Amino acid sequence: MEFSGKLSKGARNLLVNCAGIKCGDTVLIISETPDLGWYDAEVSSAVANEAIDMGAVVSQLEVGRPENHLSSGLTQAIAQHDYTIFFSRIGDQDRFSKLPPGKMSVMCYARNAEMLASSYGRASHQALYAMKEAVNTALLTAQHIEITCPLGTDYAGQISKGEVENPVDVSVLRFPLGVPAPINANTFSGRIALAGYLTPTGSKSYEPACLKLEQVVFAKVEAGRILNFEGDRKTVSLVQQHYDKIAEEFGIERDIVHSWHAGIHPGCAYKVAASLDPDRWSNTVFTNPHFLHFHTCGNYAPGEICWMVLDPTISIDGVDLWDMGRLHPEAFAQTAKCLEKWPELKDLYKNPSDEIGITG
Repeated sequence: MEFSGKLSKGARNLLVNCAGIKCGDTVLIISETPDLGWYDAEVSSAVANEAIDMGAVVSQLEVGRPENHLSSGLTQAIAQHDYTIFFSRIGDQDRFSKLPPGKMSVMCYARNAEMLASSYGRASHQALYAMKEAVNTALLTAQHIEITCPLGTDYAGQISKGEVENPVDVSVLRFPLGVPAPINANTFSGRIALAGYLTPTGSKSYEPACLKLEQVVFAKVEAGRILNFEGDRKTVSLVQQHYDKIAEEFGIERDIVHSWHAGIHPGCAYKVAASLDPDRWSNTVFTNPHFLHFHTCGNYAPGEICWMVLDPTISIDGVDLWDMGRLHPEAFAQTAKCLEKWPELKDLYKNPSDEIGITG
């Protein structure tokens, strides 16, 4: 299939399989200006053209970088359309999580046309949704979950009864679908290895957005609260200052570890170095099974500071569903059923992307 055909398939996957858009629906496409480096112009244009070809009534709006205040013009535009598709970071911000009745929005993590045309964008949304639900079931019915990583993460706990009865997920549709529902961290304890960068979650904007970690730092956590950070004295001090600044800026609880989840979409490839923009990197590559991320600093999901754990092993009642950053759907009956029902997933999981923005 030539590139234009693949791009069209990815666009149709978003519009039809994810959003459920039909002929006659009104669609607002909000695009972040390409010079900010997060999205190219081609990806939103491809989706707009595909929607028009389907008979949808399409409006397009270009916006700048995210800010922490409401734009009345933007909220009015959203209210005037049946669907809103965000090719902009503002789609991840908390103020857009609740929409007027009857409205629907999609936050797109395919940052450019190449990503939308790849297996990341083309893999059936329904198939990934089925896998997400199966992974949710495996996690939420576990008696005990253990998380480790090559740098020394050693973290474990169990799912609370309330979470099993009322699992929490996001209200805005995500495309491509890449993570299960976040797991509440208030029944988990241990230590988490922090390396590379502390990054924003996308909930709010702040500067500096990221903190580079020159040395590995360990966060000691008990029942969802950070007890302390351990490691190189200078690096620990910088981490403490970063947490102090953001907690004070937004008036939030500093030492909360709210929740965590790991990537389930092996088609997610990140082809540039994380160091070029650690914020863009972490808020894109988190859907890849090579990463588990934590929502911290703030007693809500997603909090304001993200911890990215590389190559996690996640053991559910002694069986590894993730093993060193590889998801193994065949390990559990409910996830294995997805492979049988959706044969395209077999190739996807047998050939995961190892392009994750970091080497060595």
